[in-house]
Amino acid sequence: YERNQLMFNLCFVCSVDMRTIQYEAIVRKLAHYLVTLERESQLISNPKMKPRLLEIISKVRHDLDVKRSASIQVTPATTIYLKVNRVHADPQDVHDHHVAVFTENRPAVPPSQWDLTTQRILPLIDGFRHVLQIAQESDVDIELVKACLRNLIYYDVIKIIPLFLYSAIYVATPLMQKLYTDRHLQADCVHNVQYGSSGQPTFRDIFSIYARFNSYYTVADICNLMKPRQKCIDERKLVQFGVIHGLIKRLHKFPIDESVQRCERTVIRPHQGPPEGIRQYFTGEYSFDQICCKTGHTYHELEEIIEKENLISVCVKCQEDA
Repeated sequence: YERNQLMFNLCFVCSVDMRTIQYEAIVRKLAHYLVTLERESQLISNPKMKPRLLEIISKVRHDLDVKRSASIQVTPATTIYLKVNRVHADPQDVHDHHVAVFTENRPAVPPSQWDLTTQRILPLIDGFRHVLQIAQESDVDIELVKACLRNLIYYDVIKIIPLFLYSAIYVATPLMQKLYTDRHLQADCVHNVQYGSSGQPTFRDIFSIYARFNSYYTVADICNLMKPRQKCIDERKLVQFGVIHGLIKRLHKFPIDESVQRCERTVIRPHQGPPEGIRQYFTGEYSFDQICCKTGHTYHELEEIIEKENLISVCVKCQEDA
């Protein structure tokens, strides 16, 4: 080269409101291809190769716009392969009380290809253990477990669902209509909610139990009323399947301590009432699941504490990330 080096620039021009992060890796990869082709055949520096270079760049732009991938043979020994990968949204925050469940039966990637932390926690993901329990049983730091689960959420290997409790309340959603009409979803439901090997449940029995979910009945109430085990139905799997497919939604309880009066900088609290360690969570921002997980109290113990206090109200609402 005249100056002992060849400098070139490769860039994509995108609209101002377009998300471009998915093209960054393609630019780097294409630049690497061009460096290799320059060393092999002077694709960039040789004026005679300029028409071929323009042809390659034009085809890359066209194929990425139309097919989101490109495969261009430049020489008998070199073919350019490019693909625009789908960009996932940032994964949701993972909290101690959250429960992870596989989006499919098991991840397609062999366990040996995951990092060591992921290999330790994968066997514990069953749709019922919460994050803190997974960390304790795997003997892995809780923050590492959360980071690992966020990574699995990003790649759509798992999703987060509410903690299963017999004292929990669920309500049916409009998607229940889809279950009533979709034969494939019905078959999938029957297969997934079967209790042990006692026999296959009928869709009629499954749908009749789902129809009982409302704001007045807990899971325990429905079990006492409908006796799902006698109908070969596992109520835990039934609830899990319903939440995963959006057929039912969990109603969360948020206790609010109305005795706390704030006047400018003064905070006045009664002398009697719940212990300060648990009272700090009665702000309406923490659900029963969060409080139980943080304090070690059971749902029943927390309800007893609240029932003894006339000045503690409970707000019930549906919140996906509660």
